[in-house]
Amino acid sequence: MSRIGKKPISIPSGVEVSVNDGVITVKKGSKAIEVNTHNRVGVEIEDNNIIFSLIGEESQDRAFWGTYRALTANAITGLTEGFKKSLEINGVGYRAAVKGKVLELQLGFSHPINFEISEDIEITVEKNIINIKGSSKQEVGQVAAKIRGFRPPEPYKGKGVKYTDEHIVRKAGKTAKK
Repeated sequence: MSRIGKKPISIPSGVEVSVNDGVITVKKGSKAIEVNTHNRVGVEIEDNNIIFSLIGEESQDRAFWGTYRALTANAITGLTEGFKKSLEINGVGYRAAVKGKVLELQLGFSHPINFEISEDIEITVEKNIINIKGSSKQEVGQVAAKIRGFRPPEPYKGKGVKYTDEHIVRKAGKTAKK
């Protein structure tokens, strides 16, 4: 069983962390991310570390213990380094371009797909690679999944939108009878 909740989170320099009534606020400059624990775990800040503790002894309490610790660690990582996902477009005539706050995708449909980019997300396109960057791990992953969902890769030719580290298992096509 994982004991991720036991590990303290070290607070890097330049990051401010405060706890107020079960809400952990992580600030760096003008950006701030809040993690609401709903008072399900104990949170203390000691010696530039955030320490989480169990309140109850039920299995659900242990799940919240690790979950809120991971969410807080992701908030700190997001503000200091940020998160990034890369998508690759494969297919003849498949293109992507960023026009202002809109990602325009041409994925073999009769019309282009216009995807609105939120202010928290930064999207860049280099040839057939779409790079998605942001401070929220959940939001970066959700945007990448939505873009991939417009045209998931198909198993015969591999055409579509896939993650750059994703491996597509290819199928053999039909064979003619002799």
